[in-house]
Amino acid sequence: MTRTDHSSRSTSPAAHPGLAVIIGWVLPGAGHMLLGQRRRGIRIMIGMAVLIVLGVLIGGVDAVDSVRDRLWYFAQLGAGPIVILIDVLNQKVARAMPAPEVYQTMGLGHINAIGTLYIALAGLMNIVVLLDLFRTRGEEGPARRRGDKSQGLYT
Repeated sequence: MTRTDHSSRSTSPAAHPGLAVIIGWVLPGAGHMLLGQRRRGIRIMIGMAVLIVLGVLIGGVDAVDSVRDRLWYFAQLGAGPIVILIDVLNQKVARAMPAPEVYQTMGLGHINAIGTLYIALAGLMNIVVLLDLFRTRGEEGPARRRGDKSQGLYT
């Protein structure tokens, strides 16, 4: 396949990388699916979902906190709007809970930090995945996986 054949596959308006990035942020993995990389998109979806779910299961909804952990929250935002929803839930629950100092004396602070780290990792990984959308187009093929320079993908 030549370079011109490769670019002609992604001429549909839905295959624009900018749109794929927005959709990929809203639902991690969906951007790759939009560009024709179904398997890669499903793998990304599963990986992000596992990290986010484990983060919430380990650290609770308090693992996402835009008030007390603002820097971590910025990293977590890369995982999409689900992080915003978890934070809204956390802020509603936090008003009814005791002060965070109580948790530190009970030894739950470290568990919460692990949950925060998992979700931040999901966010940062999704940012890398979104950057990959700008150089990814069309179906995944053997040349893409092997890095075959004869296809003109890596020049």
